[in-house]
Amino acid sequence: MLTQLHQRKTTSEDPIPFYQSQGNEVALFEHAFKNKLPVLIKGPTGCGKTRFIEHMAARLARPLYTVACHDDLTTADLVGRHLIGDGETQWCDGPLTRAVREGAICYLDEVIEARKDTTVILHPLSDDRRILPLERTGECLHAPDDFMLVVSYNPGYQHLMKGMKPSTRQRFIAISFDYPDAELETHIVHQESGLEKNRCRQLVELAHALRQLQGHDLEESVSTRLLVSCAKLIHSGMAIIDACQYAIVEPLSDDRNTIAALMAVVNACFGE
Repeated sequence: MLTQLHQRKTTSEDPIPFYQSQGNEVALFEHAFKNKLPVLIKGPTGCGKTRFIEHMAARLARPLYTVACHDDLTTADLVGRHLIGDGETQWCDGPLTRAVREGAICYLDEVIEARKDTTVILHPLSDDRRILPLERTGECLHAPDDFMLVVSYNPGYQHLMKGMKPSTRQRFIAISFDYPDAELETHIVHQESGLEKNRCRQLVELAHALRQLQGHDLEESVSTRLLVSCAKLIHSGMAIIDACQYAIVEPLSDDRNTIAALMAVVNACFGE
């Protein structure tokens, strides 16, 4: 049985996704692209890593292949495999191979979820050789100048058995992402949802209060993505408390006591 691969391709014809920079990450990415350097992005869930890559691919007018990495991801899933069809065997490129051939950006999301023997295939692509050997076909692809390799992971998920090997990590330039400051996050939530700014500011204040609980009662913190989802529900007419429960609190925990405690914070923030 073939492993299911979650991948997506966007093209230069797609509109440029909204992204609000927090520092010099846009300029750094452009310099990396110009110098043919691979990029590693570190940051918590829902802080804008994927949106940033989508924005930069559109900004640079490059196709983008996005692969959601997982435990069962194999080298063949990335590179390609022979498939049987119409009575004959044909080679089918994987997303990494297609990105190299097309001069696209290949983005491996949560790369540490992939098996270590799979990520070794990235080594010759992420140093000055910039090659992709295809053992099954005997080809050795040389990446064009406009090919770029980008990977990301959440440092909070790292542990002894699941982390990026130093020999892999040091092939990349690295950017650390975090949740935006209050004013910037308010602007992002407003821009993405259309909800009035005062309400967006209240949601950001709620997020800051709940983020203080990370490491105590919560494994994950409130992401900007959750705030945008909540703001969209409110903007469409849902009651604020209900929107906060279904878009913020329930995704954070399954424990009833924890949910009750989080809802108490929600009610306190909105004066209920």
